[in-house]
Amino acid sequence: MQPREPSRPPHRLPDRRTILARMDGGERLKLLQRSDRKGLVRLAGHLAALGLTGAPIALEAPGWPLLLLPHGILLAFLFCLLHEAVHRTPFRSSWLNTAAACGVGFVLFLPPAWFRHFHLAHHRHTHDPERDPELARPLSRSKRGLAWHIAGGAYLTRQARMLLVNAAGRNRDAFVPASARSAVAREARWFLLLYAGAAALSALLGATVLLWLWLLPVMLGQPFMRLYLLAEHTGCPHVPEMLRNTRTTFTNPLVRFFAWNMPYHVEHHVLPTVPFHKLPSFHKILRDDLTVTANGYPAAARAAVSAVLAGKA
Repeated sequence: MQPREPSRPPHRLPDRRTILARMDGGERLKLLQRSDRKGLVRLAGHLAALGLTGAPIALEAPGWPLLLLPHGILLAFLFCLLHEAVHRTPFRSSWLNTAAACGVGFVLFLPPAWFRHFHLAHHRHTHDPERDPELARPLSRSKRGLAWHIAGGAYLTRQARMLLVNAAGRNRDAFVPASARSAVAREARWFLLLYAGAAALSALLGATVLLWLWLLPVMLGQPFMRLYLLAEHTGCPHVPEMLRNTRTTFTNPLVRFFAWNMPYHVEHHVLPTVPFHKLPSFHKILRDDLTVTANGYPAAARAAVSAVLAGKA
């Protein structure tokens, strides 16, 4: 595990313009280079891991129930690919970014067109309680309410409601422009149609494979994803400076692999157009400026949960 990086006092923090200015043009261009090959290699690794956990479940091999949790964690962490894809950075080819976003969005009940507007608003107004859509519903300060959030119950119920509202053409989210609402509605209708088709086919065949390979594991993986996401900003100051309102978490290579290098989260917010495979390089440039970090996700989760329960999130 890496040690905590050196930090600067808040009054000396550089802004994005200052950080970019101290890099030459060639260095910036290298950071922004997307790659189909690197994206496909990372995706192949993620899918291979899902195959290793999923095949014994599908075949009901001895001990297969023990694989439901790791399979679910791998499914939940596909969110990191969706997150990258709405930035259009994991692949150089636009169609690959679109295909990845649609496929993963379907698996995670998170339509990518809607999520792109949601997420870009989060980047414009990071950790601003009045304007960041991630903070539109404050986290419960009670242990029971926070446990419900971490378990994924709040996420799954919100996604179901969002899909139904969007499909009905009644989306009124401030971050979705009026010109995009018809596309958001069409996307939600397609998702609901496909979900209904999958359910009908499973019922017709008397098959439970989707339950064991997809629905139950996705729910089991949610607590790990919710804690991972809490680590990104929760407990950080509600200020506009990205070097203070976002947390980078130092973790092991395995977590960084399946999280598509998003533990380098300050780095991502400072320059969201840097693709996942270039974030370690950008970290080397930015590391002396980092002020909010955690040594591992247990430490990050403890800091985030403590801040929520203390009413400081």
